[in-house]
Amino acid sequence: MRKVEVVPHNLQWKSNFDTESQYITNALGENAIAIHHIGSTAIATIYAKPIIDFLVEVKSINQVDDRNLEMESIGYEVMGEFGIKDRRFFRKDNQLGIRTHHIHIFEINSAQITRHLAFRDYMLAHPEAAQEYSNLKRKLAAEYPNDIAGYQAGKAEFIKEIDRADGFGS
Repeated sequence: MRKVEVVPHNLQWKSNFDTESQYITNALGENAIAIHHIGSTAIATIYAKPIIDFLVEVKSINQVDDRNLEMESIGYEVMGEFGIKDRRFFRKDNQLGIRTHHIHIFEINSAQITRHLAFRDYMLAHPEAAQEYSNLKRKLAAEYPNDIAGYQAGKAEFIKEIDRADGFGS
């Protein structure tokens, strides 16, 4: 069972993202087109779970599977689609078993790429919405300290509202 914890922004997250992006690029090879920092660690003004989220655009989602050994060699656990069609998901823990990284990989032109980037960019452009999201995350982490599913469910409606404001979702 993983503890649900949100913490103030850490300036190390950006440099960690930059360093880790190089490892990911090397592991995925020429299939990788772009790597984006998404999730709350990409938004300097809000609290976040201290897990860096990467969104990787690739030429071919199926070719990602051919690079699983390379991803494992840099410390990632291969999770397959992990609940989202046409995604490849990887996660990484540190030496203490604490989750530190998530990688979401989609094929170029996937609507999922656009949606994730639009959410991040909306939060960056609307500080009041970002603060509301931060407050919600802090409240949910206190309410569900040992229940990641409850925490995520509590964020779902807020995320859907932002997606609708940005032209995604119903």
